[in-house]
Amino acid sequence: MPPIIATRGLSMRFPRVTALDDLTLAAPPGVVGLVGANGAGKSTLIKILLGLLPPSAGGAEVLGLDIARQGDQIRRLVGFMPEYECLPPDVSATEFVVHMARMCGLPPSAARERAADTLRHVGLYEERYRPIGGYSTGMRQRVKLAQALVHDPRLVFLDEPTNGLDPAGRDEMLGLIRRIGTEFGISVLVTSHLLGELERICDHVIVIDGGKLLRSQAVEAYTEASGVLVVEVDEGRDDLGRWLHERGVAVRPEGRLLVIDIGDETVYDLVRDGAAELELRLVRMEQRRHHIEEIFSVAPQNVPGPPGAPGTPGAQSRLETSAEELRGGAR
Repeated sequence: MPPIIATRGLSMRFPRVTALDDLTLAAPPGVVGLVGANGAGKSTLIKILLGLLPPSAGGAEVLGLDIARQGDQIRRLVGFMPEYECLPPDVSATEFVVHMARMCGLPPSAARERAADTLRHVGLYEERYRPIGGYSTGMRQRVKLAQALVHDPRLVFLDEPTNGLDPAGRDEMLGLIRRIGTEFGISVLVTSHLLGELERICDHVIVIDGGKLLRSQAVEAYTEASGVLVVEVDEGRDDLGRWLHERGVAVRPEGRLLVIDIGDETVYDLVRDGAAELELRLVRMEQRRHHIEEIFSVAPQNVPGPPGAPGTPGAQSRLETSAEELRGGAR
């Protein structure tokens, strides 16, 4: 399938900072995450893709439409949920979402019907006539999501949609975003500086730093199985570790777990046999998987990627300073 977004050498330079630097990528249909530390260039990229900000160099297409020549057509087909606060406090959610539907060209009756349906989908149907100024942060985020969806777009840009939400509100918002991509059939580009959020809901993740592309891959490629086996027993961890070590298995303790290097498939049989011989209760035995956050634990030039995927030589120090911020959502 053709990409929903494609950029070619896209750059955006301001007097004192380069927001995007020769960015070339292709985002497939589905739920696509755009991750990077604050200031990595995520919001600037969205403004360029919407045709609101001309790039300094390069070009891009959204849904096959050129950003330089067909910005108005792109905006008719795309919904946008901004990061910043933008809602009028003295109108109801229904009034605002109907107004946004009318701005997108829907006739009055269709706008009212679509607004009611969309507010129901985002969980605001019972509160739809209350002034937005009395809404909680989570409710205001849902209004912003509703107005992005009301005209039935083919693609929505969601810029930091979980900002300011408590853990329960964040989980609910992430569930809504996943439903948009699976049940509604609308492609999503969602930005976040929290790696764990995107790992949970996205089909594909694009990682940028300092305006440069670090990695663009399916989530499965980031979280593929490692060559490490994790074993947990109810009691007797050290006994099992010694038993395996005597049989040539490379094993080390890690908290309540044993971490075992998988030399070949026989290691699984050895763990089973050891637990049986020592009469231990085997609680867990699974192959550890990688996490997206591991990209920020190594120098970019050492991060494996698909052929042609660019790295960011010299950016290690920036990644080290942003890693803790990014890992904050991965726990």
